[in-house]
Amino acid sequence: MTKINKIPDEALTGSLREYKLPEGQHLIERVKDFYGWQNLRREHNLWPYAKSTSSAPRTHTTALTDAGQKLAGVNFASQDYLSLASHPAIKEAATKAIVDYGVHSAGSAALLGNTKGSLSLEAEISDFLDGRATVLYPTGWSAGFAAVQGIVRPDDHVVMDVLAHSCLQEGARAATQNIHFHGHLNLRAVERRLQRIRANDAQNGILVITESLFSMHSDTPDIGGLRALCDQYDAQLLVDCAHDFGSIGDAGLGHLGLQNMVDAADVVIGSFSKTFASNGGFISVKTHETAEYLKYYSATQTFSNALSPIQAAVVHEAFRIVRSDEGKKRRLALMENVLYMRHEMDNAGLETLGDPSAIIPVRVGAEGLARIASRNLSDLGAIANLVEYPAVPQGGARFRVQVMSDHSKEDIDNLIVLMLEAMKSAELEYRTYREDETSSIHRPTIAQVADTTRAA
Repeated sequence: MTKINKIPDEALTGSLREYKLPEGQHLIERVKDFYGWQNLRREHNLWPYAKSTSSAPRTHTTALTDAGQKLAGVNFASQDYLSLASHPAIKEAATKAIVDYGVHSAGSAALLGNTKGSLSLEAEISDFLDGRATVLYPTGWSAGFAAVQGIVRPDDHVVMDVLAHSCLQEGARAATQNIHFHGHLNLRAVERRLQRIRANDAQNGILVITESLFSMHSDTPDIGGLRALCDQYDAQLLVDCAHDFGSIGDAGLGHLGLQNMVDAADVVIGSFSKTFASNGGFISVKTHETAEYLKYYSATQTFSNALSPIQAAVVHEAFRIVRSDEGKKRRLALMENVLYMRHEMDNAGLETLGDPSAIIPVRVGAEGLARIASRNLSDLGAIANLVEYPAVPQGGARFRVQVMSDHSKEDIDNLIVLMLEAMKSAELEYRTYREDETSSIHRPTIAQVADTTRAA
């Protein structure tokens, strides 16, 4: 394993949040402090983001860090939950779409961007969701943004879980200033906010927003409880199903299906990038009128190119597999892997969080410790994504392990062994760092460290 000595304090501390609101008159130059902090982490192999694969994102893959360092090994960092990205039928569908349509939609869906394939995909999703009307979007993020921005108006209210995805939060900010966050999965807090809103505003709309599976914690809300509160206070319910749609449940309907709540959501959002082997997303609503409105008043649909013919064909084929006996077998294999991994990790003393899903959060703790552990894990031959503050609570950094149906028990056992080794060695190194920090009188600034590095 590569040993990195004398890690500067700044490389093990700080967060992205500190650089979110840079100050100064020069809009371009004022981001230098962020780059200095980022590059210091990069120089010490502690920047875990922006990796790139140099082979298919299968259970074993090769990759590069954004600094060009080679990585290879067992892959638990790709969100290909049912292992469809390299499925022969998926690749055949993509190839046929290229022959029939070329590679580009060449227009917005509001103009001439749709294809026979995308219209067929809309009908497939609508049928899967018991006859709802469906609108396609070029990314899952744009679908989440559009579902809020396209429906909510300035005098309306949004009540949302504090851990709701960025696309939902940004869509709310684009739509209204009346945003009311509540504690994670806290039904009583939702009720208090609804009471307060309706005590002062009986005229305008309220959109309650949640996710069927929160990806950083792998936990799920009481959808029936939220539906009851929406009925009580004349609000509508939006459920983002990005991470469990297609991959969980006998029919693949995720927690909406498991809780028998498919009809409870007024708005359902889904993403194609987790289970369906492509980019893109959708919004499904209960009326044709609402779907038509979204097509012309949700900006990311109207003013973006439509899904490419390849994407539409791939997702349509993925839906065929998801709804088939093969899809059921793949979901069973995925859940068997998930339950096995959680059991073996717990037995090994690793702390897993949340409920069983394709995402298994493994708690590490302090950000500095987690950065060293992530570096060590990659050096040992396993790839798993590190998540740290502000995406998760401060001091709650974790590996976000993503499981595929095609992972073997040997792959899982290998990851656990390597993760234990990576974390053990990280704890020793981090303890040394903390002891040095306690005895240190002066720590150089990022600029001083950068100057010393350049001089060397």
